[in-house]
Amino acid sequence: MKLLNLSIYNKRALFGGLLATIIIGLGAYGLGNISGYEAKSLITTSLPGINALCNTIVLGSATILALLLTLLSISSSSKSKLTEEHYKHVLLIAKIDTIVFVSAMIVFQLMNIPVTEAENVPNSWFTSIYYISLGLSAILSGGLITVVLMLYNTVASIIKIVGLGIKDHPLLTKEDENEG
Repeated sequence: MKLLNLSIYNKRALFGGLLATIIIGLGAYGLGNISGYEAKSLITTSLPGINALCNTIVLGSATILALLLTLLSISSSSKSKLTEEHYKHVLLIAKIDTIVFVSAMIVFQLMNIPVTEAENVPNSWFTSIYYISLGLSAILSGGLITVVLMLYNTVASIIKIVGLGIKDHPLLTKEDENEG
């Protein structure tokens, strides 16, 4: 399975994002059962916060994509030769970050449909819509946390290799290890 091929750092980052998603989701679950009317009111109240969250995630993930280019520039201009694993890791960060970016844009658009103003939507649907919106915001938050943790691991490795001159790092090719 592909998940088993992830590095320990990626597994930790994925676990961190999953844990954050669960904690955020439990906060929503803690509200208990709410009626359709209460849910409609809560949707109206929480919508600005969800929109702000989506905007923040879009901005953050777009910035991370741009910073990955800087990371690649530093990686390729380094005296040390990095393994293919490093570049695969950066590619994985870019893929997950892009998924988070696109998902946040879609959720933002969906949350801006004026469903609370519609007259033909049954009140019973608002409870589901409310919990789905909270679930989506929890997933998006967990996704961005995963990306940030993965990026941290990559940056920490680059600092160790390029900045601190560590010669026996697992992301260095064997040629560099023999030269050091």
